[in-house]
Amino acid sequence: MADALTELLETAGLRQRIQKSLAEFLAMQVDGLDAIGDELTPVGQALQEFVLDGGKRVRPAFCYWGWCGAGGSDTDEIVTAASALELVHAGALIHDDVMDASDTRRSQPAIHKRFEQLHRDSGWRGDPASFGTSAAILLGDLCLIWADQMLLSSGLPGEALVRGRPTFDLMQSEVMAGQYLDVLEQARGTGSVEAALRVARYKTAKYTIERPLQLGAELAGAGRAVITAYTAYGVPLGEAFQLRDDILGVFGDPAETGKPAGDDLREGKRTVLAAMVGERADAAEAAVLDRCIGDADLDERGVDAVREIIERTGVLVDVERMVAERADQAVAALDAAQLDATAVQALTGLARAATSRRG
Repeated sequence: MADALTELLETAGLRQRIQKSLAEFLAMQVDGLDAIGDELTPVGQALQEFVLDGGKRVRPAFCYWGWCGAGGSDTDEIVTAASALELVHAGALIHDDVMDASDTRRSQPAIHKRFEQLHRDSGWRGDPASFGTSAAILLGDLCLIWADQMLLSSGLPGEALVRGRPTFDLMQSEVMAGQYLDVLEQARGTGSVEAALRVARYKTAKYTIERPLQLGAELAGAGRAVITAYTAYGVPLGEAFQLRDDILGVFGDPAETGKPAGDDLREGKRTVLAAMVGERADAAEAAVLDRCIGDADLDERGVDAVREIIERTGVLVDVERMVAERADQAVAALDAAQLDATAVQALTGLARAATSRRG
């Protein structure tokens, strides 16, 4: 069943237009790979399926409405430019799954597992897992390269692309910084709420909402007031988006999230949820958390034990409250901004849908 966010995008017709832009662009890129050699056919197929068969298209949608909110008109060119963000996201996900040793993504084998299986099925020499990891790193890099190409070939005027490029580059730098901070926090095991929020801000808030909005605005030639309004909306909403992810990573239904229940616990992710429960747990509860969080072989019984502690300590209720407060703050920022009314309506709906999603 589609959640409210997916339904909102589909009702507006935007998701289908983004899908069409991605399909056409990827078809051209795959033709280029095939021209190099038949050996690259699995690469093209894997990327087409990974990009086209899943994902809500949240980042392109925020970019599109950032453009509209700044007075830009509805054109195929802005949809194509915004769709480039989906390739950035695909590359980040492919690399993220390698770092987290995740077996699945969007209810399908992760890219590194897919190529590990290709190696195994083909009877090639060497270690299948190492081959899968190497392939995934390269495919993720390829997505990032293609994202640049898609933006630059979108058909928008050159002066618009020059205005938008610094924000596009900053967004990519920030998400890589956030990803490193995430890996660092797992290695340190410090687990403070402040550190987890900083990861959420750079790994998700800016990358998912603030920068896509600002990219759309920059491409449209917006003034500083619009850019500032998008920060006031995008940062709290992006944090709420990540907090919802934290909840889904422990309590989500695999049929909705596309990943096994409790994967964040197995990966030892130092989320806000985990940091808060760590601060509140008593000695016995802390021992359970220490044993379970980061256990790659954690079974459903262990996941249930952590869930019970999260609920018993009141952390789940408080994180839900943080989500709602940040969503309200984002919507209030829109009310105070001088933006296109249709865009404000769309961004308000996106805020509510993005923070109430199930997957």
